[in-house]
Amino acid sequence: MSLKLAAIDIGSNAIRFQVTNVINYDGELSFKRLEYIRFPLRLGNDVFKNQLIGPEKEDRFFRLMNAFKLLIDLYEVDDYYACATSAMRESQNGRTIVQKVEELLGLEIHIIDGNEEARFINNVLLKDLDDSTYLHIDVGGGSTELNIIHNRENVKSHSFKLGSVRTLEQTTTQFETQKMVDWIHANLKPEYGLIKAIGTGGNIQKLYELSYKSTKERLADIASLEPTLAYLKNLSQDEKINKLRLNPDRADVIVPAGNIYVGAMKAAKANKILIPDIGLKDGIMQMLYEKHIPDALLGI
Repeated sequence: MSLKLAAIDIGSNAIRFQVTNVINYDGELSFKRLEYIRFPLRLGNDVFKNQLIGPEKEDRFFRLMNAFKLLIDLYEVDDYYACATSAMRESQNGRTIVQKVEELLGLEIHIIDGNEEARFINNVLLKDLDDSTYLHIDVGGGSTELNIIHNRENVKSHSFKLGSVRTLEQTTTQFETQKMVDWIHANLKPEYGLIKAIGTGGNIQKLYELSYKSTKERLADIASLEPTLAYLKNLSQDEKINKLRLNPDRADVIVPAGNIYVGAMKAAKANKILIPDIGLKDGIMQMLYEKHIPDALLGI
């Protein structure tokens, strides 16, 4: 039995599309990626400056959704889920654009809040954790989601208007950063003991790769991340792109995002951070598969 599932993650910096073939053969489950596209549309540029998505970005967004809808049809996908996060939900014309996409393309997009975004990721993340206490830090283009996980349960969550693209476009990040630090201090109880950090998001993945030149252990310490951030801060945009081979839409946001991760780690007194290779799209795939579990068990 197999299922073809598709996920669309409409973020503030980039939009991700993935088609996965889920195979259940003799009780053994496997997820095979058939297609993956990351498109740097950066909706947050418009929204965090002008509170709406401009005509040029709207047109490109519509054409991108049309391309994804064609791929969904061509791959004969059994089910899909498309969701949009902070930029779309804060845009004054976000819901109008989403409605237009559904009416003209037949593609349904869900605008989700920060807590729902965190739940998608936690649905995958919690499966592999032990009974320790973790601070899960997920930094996106427009928001940062924090989750306190204790005994494999998410006991506290909060979404902050603090993100890599938002930091470039707005000047209110210091106030929001202090709110994040205060929240961490107020909610990490002494009885939790030593706090371990978990980081998800494209920027912490890339920061880890630059710091360690390896992706095997997936564990970084703050003493290694901070020198890398300092090094990146002293490079020009061109140097980051040409010397380090960073994508342009990664080169200008990796330092602001890295500062958020390190700031949260310091507030939690967490010296190390686990960096699993998962994100919102993986949580969407897990949700879609669980939705079809009865069919899978029956071999439909």
